[in-house]
This record gives sequence, structure tokens and C-alpha cells, in this order.
Amino acid sequence: MRLIIAYIQPERLNDVKQALYRAKVYKISVTNALGCGEEKGYHETYRGVDIEVTLLKKVRLEIAVNEDYVDATINAIIEGAKTGDIGDGKIFILPLEDCIRIRTGERGLEAIG
Repeated sequence: MRLIIAYIQPERLNDVKQALYRAKVYKISVTNALGCGEEKGYHETYRGVDIEVTLLKKVRLEIAVNEDYVDATINAIIEGAKTGDIGDGKIFILPLEDCIRIRTGERGLEAIG
């Protein structure tokens, strides 16, 4: 089992969701996030004051999958999120020690689904 965490551009979320659905990955958790990387932010003027914005809006996806779905999930995220520009995002893959479905008490592979 693996936990896949991806940070993507907010405007690419629908494309990523559609690519995940085509890959038969339906269970996903989405959170709004702020972050910075190669983009290094931008400057804007607010009421005549120059403001440096270094934390940009991102979307964090968390997807727990069985080993059989790891590559399909990664490929779907890349397909939906990639524009070729700086700031497309990052994908992190972590080992997932256990998963428990609260409703039934199932553990492991059966709990992830």
C-alpha cells in the first residue's frame, strides 16, 4: 500500500480528477494549500504598497492505493496536471503501513478498496 501526495495548480484539479477516474482511481482527498518553489512568487501593489507574495495557492491531493494502482495513479496525475511550465507541482510516494475502514473494522488492502 502507498500514500500518494501531490501538489498541483488549482486550475488543473478537474483535469486531474478526470484522468484519475479514467484510471479507475475514485477515492481522493483534496485540500487547499499554500506553497512556494521554483516560481518564487510575485510582486503586486495593494493601496500603493508593494507586496511580495511568496506563498502561492496550490491544491494537495492525498490518495491511498494498493500496489497495483500506484503507477496508474501517478500517470493520471501527471497527465492531468502537466502544462510544461514551472509550478506544475510535485508528487510524493510514501509507504502506507496500515489502513482501517472505520465502518467495518477491515484492515489493509480490503480497507483501501
